[in-house]
Amino acid sequence: MGFRLPGIRRGNQAALKSVDVPKGYLAVYVGETEKKRFVIPVSYLNQPLFQDLLCQAEKEFGYDHPMGGLTIPCKQDIFEDITSRLNGED
Repeated sequence: MGFRLPGIRRGNQAALKSVDVPKGYLAVYVGETEKKRFVIPVSYLNQPLFQDLLCQAEKEFGYDHPMGGLTIPCKQDIFEDITSRLNGED
């Protein structure tokens, strides 16, 4: 079993590569105008700093994310700063 992403067929290797994310990770799109894709650990979802970003995304997009995946409306450098804190690299 497992889950399936809408619009992705098993035989379409190009489409599969675009959504290839390791187990335990999540792809998010970050940026105010130009979006960049980041692959982050799902453990970030429990962190208060990251939950603040999720609240921003909910206020801006609700459940209709323009990139087809979770889109976070903040500057990329701020996102990178937050993820480095979550990694303990500050």
